[in-house]
Amino acid sequence: MSNKSDSWLTLIHAIANVEAEIARTLQDRHGLGLSDYRALEVLARSPKSELRMQELAAHLQLNQSSVSRMVERLERGGLTIRDLCPDDKRGVYTVLTDKGRAHAEAARPDYEKALDGALEKHKGFATLTANFRRE
Repeated sequence: MSNKSDSWLTLIHAIANVEAEIARTLQDRHGLGLSDYRALEVLARSPKSELRMQELAAHLQLNQSSVSRMVERLERGGLTIRDLCPDDKRGVYTVLTDKGRAHAEAARPDYEKALDGALEKHKGFATLTANFRRE
């Protein structure tokens, strides 16, 4: 394998480990999957705390079917609701509820702590700050 391929696999492995540790923390402490948490965060940051289903899928890099199942779970928990687009009755929005916002806010400190710990453990923080810092 090339040096580039080796580096890529090392990065993928580090990301997988970091995500697995964060996912365990979120599930154990808040009953949320990692994609569920990310969906709540994306919705919280969106105008009017809502997105079309296909926009949410694009943000999360998930297919439409996976997002539909996830939104159904979030709805059952009262964290989101679905709403029809007033201009296009075929369009469906996912809307963050007050309960969903509170759940995301409660989970955020544990997410951040788990992220910090996992990045430190897997030596990912230096790579992030060196190469992916937002200016």
